[in-house]
Amino acid sequence: MPELTIVIPAYNEQDRIVTTLDQTIAYLGEQPYSSEVLVISDGSTDCTGDVVHGYTPPESVGVRFLEYRPNRGKGYAVRYGMLRAKGDIVMFMDADYSVPIQELDKALSCIEGGFDIAMASRALSGSIINQHQNLAREISARIYTLIQTVYLGITYRDTQCGFKVFTRRAARELFERQKLHSVIFDPEILWLAKRMGFQVAEFPVTWTHIADSRIQYDNLRKSLFVFQELFRIRFLHPGIS
Repeated sequence: MPELTIVIPAYNEQDRIVTTLDQTIAYLGEQPYSSEVLVISDGSTDCTGDVVHGYTPPESVGVRFLEYRPNRGKGYAVRYGMLRAKGDIVMFMDADYSVPIQELDKALSCIEGGFDIAMASRALSGSIINQHQNLAREISARIYTLIQTVYLGITYRDTQCGFKVFTRRAARELFERQKLHSVIFDPEILWLAKRMGFQVAEFPVTWTHIADSRIQYDNLRKSLFVFQELFRIRFLHPGIS
C-alpha cells in the first residue's frame, strides 16, 4: 500500500497532463516513501485516457487512471478519487500544475505536526503569485470570500486553491459526506472539517494563474451559480451543527 496518493481530476487535459505527470513523478521518485498518482477523467472527450495509459512511470511510483461519463464536475471527480485512494496520506492537485509539486513538503510538515488537513493559501504572507487572475475575477473572489466567511463561519481567505492534503481518516470521513459536485466543494469540505473537529493548517504557496482553465465563469449566470452553490452547503447537512 502506498504511503501517499495524489489525486488529479482531469477534464480534456491531453495537452498538459504529461507535463504535470513528468514534474510530479520526478519529485515523487526522489522521496523515501512509496506513492501513487491517481488521474480521474471527469467525462473527458479527448485523448486524456490514452495519454495517461501510455505513460511509463518509474517502478517506485504507481499511476492509475479511472474514468466515468458523462462529465459531472470537479467536485465529483475529486471525491471519486479521494475515496478510491490507497495512501495513508491523500491529496488532490489541479491538472494544470498551477502549484509546483515541491510545495508538498510544506503540507507534509503540517501533517507530521499533528494536523489532519493542510491547505495551500495564496492569501498568506510568503506566498508567491507569478501570474495573477484578471481584475474582475479577483474582485469576485474577494466578494465570495466575504460571503463565505459570514455565512459559513470559516475564516480562510483562500479556500479555492487546488492543493490540499489530508490524513486518510480525514479524507474518508469528509469526502464520504460531500454532496456538491461543482468547484464549490472546497468550502463544503472545510465547513464539514470545522464542524467535525478536524485540525486544519494553512501554508503559503507559489502559484501561477493558468489562463486556459477548463473551468470558466465568464458570464453572469455562471457567476451566480457559484453563490447559489455556496448557500446550499448548510442545507445539505442538516444533521451537522
